[in-house]
Amino acid sequence: MKFLIVSDTHGKERNLEAVLEKVGPLDGLIHLGDLEGGENHIRKLVDAPLYMVAGNNDFYTDLPGELEVELGGHLAFLTHGHGYFVSRDSERLAQEGRRRGADIVMYGHTHVPELERRDGMTILNPGSLSLPRQEGRKPSYIVMEIDREGEAHYTICYLERNLCWGL
Repeated sequence: MKFLIVSDTHGKERNLEAVLEKVGPLDGLIHLGDLEGGENHIRKLVDAPLYMVAGNNDFYTDLPGELEVELGGHLAFLTHGHGYFVSRDSERLAQEGRRRGADIVMYGHTHVPELERRDGMTILNPGSLSLPRQEGRKPSYIVMEIDREGEAHYTICYLERNLCWGL
């Protein structure tokens, strides 16, 4: 199974369109908030299940603020993250993920990619496709693949340089 994980497109879907062409067929797309009205356009782009949550800039949407979803045998907790003060650190968010029994926690908001394993849980942030803030400011996303044994593998990729790394 293959999932594309993105965040913080802020109504600018051109880079998302390029990523969708690049990664090919998907089993699902996960958007971690700050779509800023782009949800209908994204629904038209993707012919796979969509899991989208609202971010702090999604004022007029009916998207939920958080989701718990089963992805190939893994429980994933999805949130934009601003309510867990992720700009400071991800510890409060990790505690909430543990409380919910999630083995994967996904968030956005910081516009900086993150991928780490902590106490048996994977915590990830795909960064931003529109307004990246990490050093070099390259638009980023994550591809999550679940193999036949049910193990999840993650790759952070940067749109412009075809550079990827993962767990």
